[in-house]
Amino acid sequence: MNPIQLFFCWILLCFTSVSHAETSKPYTVYVVPQLSTVEIHKAWIPILTKLTQATKLQFELKILPTIPAFEKAVFAGEADFAFMNPYHEVVAKRVQGYIPLIHDEKALEGILVVRKDNPIKELSELNGKKLAFPAPNAFAASLYMRAWLARQGITITPDYVKTHSNVFRAIVLGDVVAGGAVNNTLQRELDSIQNQLRVFYTTPKFAPHPFSAHPRISLAIRTLVAESFTKLAANPKNAPLLDEIQIPKPVLADYRKDYEHLEDLNLDSFFVKENP
Repeated sequence: MNPIQLFFCWILLCFTSVSHAETSKPYTVYVVPQLSTVEIHKAWIPILTKLTQATKLQFELKILPTIPAFEKAVFAGEADFAFMNPYHEVVAKRVQGYIPLIHDEKALEGILVVRKDNPIKELSELNGKKLAFPAPNAFAASLYMRAWLARQGITITPDYVKTHSNVFRAIVLGDVVAGGAVNNTLQRELDSIQNQLRVFYTTPKFAPHPFSAHPRISLAIRTLVAESFTKLAANPKNAPLLDEIQIPKPVLADYRKDYEHLEDLNLDSFFVKENP
């Protein structure tokens, strides 16, 4: 190998190797609170433990009580890593430069759900009704759904109930006629709740929630974490753990291919920038 080749190999090593300083500090992981704090903790601690074993990095799980609180923290750049919804990624990329690392291979669909015994058939029947949503900026469950209803000339009263689980329960209890959620969270609900619900409307498919990194995280660390997720998925024993965090089959993410087109949906007028 000639001197020029050695020089470029040295440069590449400098940019891709993980330093001792990078492995000795904890990295914060923020998870969008679609579910309860207990459910998120139960789901994410085992997989973060596996990631620590695979990468020798330390991870500190951060669970905030509401989606707006999560947004405030992520958009301020507090999270080293964050599991966020697709439109969160669009905004987080714009304001902080967050880079999507992986997402599940299964597409995300927003759903409108009603009680199974509700005879409603047309979207127009929702006009003037109160609907439950987890938070204003929950992408497929709320943001896209509210924008789509408005563009159909349908006026609704939104009731933001903090989590997807609360949406389902509000519908079952009859507090609202319908509610917004996503296919992934409904499939993870208790059978006793699912059996009382009916999917009334489904949005187009989108690339699902990414696990993203702040650009202050080095390329070497980002690559290590992304590749470790895919290696964990190669072991069938880890399948239940990955399923719990809604990334059963992780694939590498690419902002331009997966999320950039969401910028063209013009959802900013429906995006709530402050806590409701």
